Amino acid sequence: MFDSGILLQIIFWGLYAGCIYILLATGLNLIFGVMKIVNFAHGEFLMIGAYVTATIFLLTGINPYVIILLSMLVVMGIGAIVERLCFRPILGTSKLNEIFLSIGLIYIFQNGAAMLWGDKWQSVKSPYQGISLPLGSLSIPLDYIIIMGVTAAILCGLYFFLKRTKTGREMRATSQNRKGAMLVGINVERLDILSFGIGCGLAAAAGTLWVVSGQVFNPYMGSIPAVKAFAIIILGGLGSIPGAIIGGLLYGIAENGAVYFLGGVWKDAISFIILIIVLVIRPTGLFGESGE
Repeated sequence: MFDSGILLQIIFWGLYAGCIYILLATGLNLIFGVMKIVNFAHGEFLMIGAYVTATIFLLTGINPYVIILLSMLVVMGIGAIVERLCFRPILGTSKLNEIFLSIGLIYIFQNGAAMLWGDKWQSVKSPYQGISLPLGSLSIPLDYIIIMGVTAAILCGLYFFLKRTKTGREMRATSQNRKGAMLVGINVERLDILSFGIGCGLAAAAGTLWVVSGQVFNPYMGSIPAVKAFAIIILGGLGSIPGAIIGGLLYGIAENGAVYFLGGVWKDAISFIILIIVLVIRPTGLFGESGE
């Protein structure tokens, strides 16, 4: 017999997993929306964020939820350098250039991280590990509740930035019509570096939450989350941040449902089955524009 407690457990664990996917996919969608570039190395910024957080935590003992801001700033700086030196020279050229460049960056970041931190799986214990709160028949880890709250706070901050600030409105205008934004005097190159940096910072936040949730990590951990992030933004609609949020939640719930009912081997496959179904029914994604 299927009971409501099982359903609540699947939904809750799906929401927790979805938080990490949401941050990663939202950053990727922000970059694509403004710059229209394809960066398959986006998952490596999640990996770097995880290592930055773990390193600072192990050296200082500072609460990792506080470190998340520093981790985001460090990775934003790295992202700005990558945009300036790598993606800006090829912006507007063939998509193949972007794809091969980003694939090259994957190997550079992975091998660089392996040289710096080693290539073995690592993990970090959260200061709240073992603390749970009762919710009906469920016992919910405090870390997972905090992760959901931190994700909501970051998304609210991003919403405020995009909707209420001059720079955010310029970024949205550039996303809608890049040439039009240039014609009215918007410095699109400045927005390119800013959007790329913020997108990488959101990936770093996802990496930090990955670490504090107790999951293991190594220099090669970013590839699968990056592929899922691309699937999420295709599912939700390219350039749509609400689509990335809804898509991330759907993916998280679908994965956990698949693990429970079908076994762990279906965890990754079920997400792409959903993607295929959605694209067959609506090729532009759930929130994508029809292009008519």
